[in-house]
Amino acid sequence: MSDLANKDAEARRVKQAIGWLMRLQQDDAPALRRQCEQWRREDAGHERAWQRVSGMHAELSQDLRTLPAGTVDTLENSAMRLRRRQALKLLSLTAVAGGSAWLAKDLSIVQPLLADQATAVGEHRHLTLGHGDELDLNTDTAVDVRLDDRQRLIVLRQGELFVSGTANSQRPLRVSTPHGLFEARAGAEPATRFGLRIGDGGINLHVEQGQVAVAGLPTFQATSGTRYRVADGRASAFERDDMDPSAWREGLIVTRDMRLQDFLDEVGRYRNGHLGYTRSVADLRLSGVFRLGDTDELLRVMAQTLPIRVQYLTRWWVRVEAA
Repeated sequence: MSDLANKDAEARRVKQAIGWLMRLQQDDAPALRRQCEQWRREDAGHERAWQRVSGMHAELSQDLRTLPAGTVDTLENSAMRLRRRQALKLLSLTAVAGGSAWLAKDLSIVQPLLADQATAVGEHRHLTLGHGDELDLNTDTAVDVRLDDRQRLIVLRQGELFVSGTANSQRPLRVSTPHGLFEARAGAEPATRFGLRIGDGGINLHVEQGQVAVAGLPTFQATSGTRYRVADGRASAFERDDMDPSAWREGLIVTRDMRLQDFLDEVGRYRNGHLGYTRSVADLRLSGVFRLGDTDELLRVMAQTLPIRVQYLTRWWVRVEAA
């Protein structure tokens, strides 16, 4: 079995284990528990997945119990004041520790369970689709892949991807998202390479090579080296230039005079748990190349270059404040 097949099989088992955990938290009936135990006995991989998921659940529960009284209740109230991505991560944390109702309601949790391919938080996956087409998935991303004689369709449910392939009007390469349908168009270059990232009510598009069109915007066509924000049926130039949009494919964050608040929000995408900061450090600036493989080490290096302190309340609850 190939490495990709092994990873897919492992991911399916983990998703099944999460499903069992969710069901048992909603209804801990003896019959349902026996069914779960039977599933665990069917395959050694099932038992490994169960131990992994239940162990994470136990560790999160223990970590939350060590927080000051009222902190867990504050998570849901704080979500109203945070950007949506941060809020969903916090609500997911309380769901795993204290009940599964949020898991069922929150699409950011459910989507990976339903998708053909999904990455965990902090994971990067490279897929070869055939005929020279390639796909990279960034952290916490979920996609469906539909390849047939008429089209090559990738459905981006959540997260971020980068796709490379040849434009072909007979079998178009398309990416469907909640904010529009993107299609590679033939240009001077033999291949089209572009990235898409969902977030904050829209989607960011950057084109490295070739041309990309958006359904419903007949006069719009993004060309090599351009970046756009697509939201509410409109495309506008993406003005920010403080981070390399493709560096994640090399396991890096590359910044240029980036606000620390924005940098920590970005790093938080690659970590489980909560990464927060005080207002006193939000407007500090930093430039550099940072490795994503170990975000704890990344924070340690950052603390050596800026007047800040990284405080670990628990393994899953980290706050950056002024030194």
